[in-house]
Amino acid sequence: MTAFLDWLANLPPVWVIVAAGVLVFGECTLGLGFIAPGETGLFVLGTTATSPPAFVVMWLVTTVCAVGGDSVGFLIGRRYGARLRESRIVRRHGAQHWDRATAFLRRRGAVAVLVAIFLPVLRTLLPAAAGAAGLPFRTFLPAVLVGATGWCALHIGLGAAAGETARRVEKLVGTGSTIAAVAVVVVLAVVVLRRRRTVSRSGIEKHGTQGGE
Repeated sequence: MTAFLDWLANLPPVWVIVAAGVLVFGECTLGLGFIAPGETGLFVLGTTATSPPAFVVMWLVTTVCAVGGDSVGFLIGRRYGARLRESRIVRRHGAQHWDRATAFLRRRGAVAVLVAIFLPVLRTLLPAAAGAAGLPFRTFLPAVLVGATGWCALHIGLGAAAGETARRVEKLVGTGSTIAAVAVVVVLAVVVLRRRRTVSRSGIEKHGTQGGE
């Protein structure tokens, strides 16, 4: 496991940063979170943030990309909202999520944006849904700035912590116990991602129930 982490860390830093930025921009703009959750990508790439400067650079770049991607997604939703709801990818993952997201955004505005950013399913739908819901951009942008800053910092930080934990465990138990190190990272990733998925489902069900009332 440490061999993989070391390989990742030894890649040209600029390309790691570019990969992180493209991943985040793609999820926010094009809905790539339906295919590969951005949290997972940032978690893995975050293992390379082994120093404060590396963390800050990745954090700033991904935050800018997230805000840029969300803004483009917002404009797409404003222009093609009705068509997006009927698109194949939205229907495949449940048009009800789109309806709940737009209803939640209309009711709660900036608060809904901040909440949705941290919920995997809603996060992917958030930018376009906000545009389709008619949320003013002056309301959307400040909330996205705050939410994206926290979202990127959280997942990069989790990745950095998991990578450091894996290295320490493998060093303690010996280089021959790679399986133990792998298990640590896998367990950490599964716990984090499952917990966030559970929170996402609970949030969707809660907001759907409130909308029904």
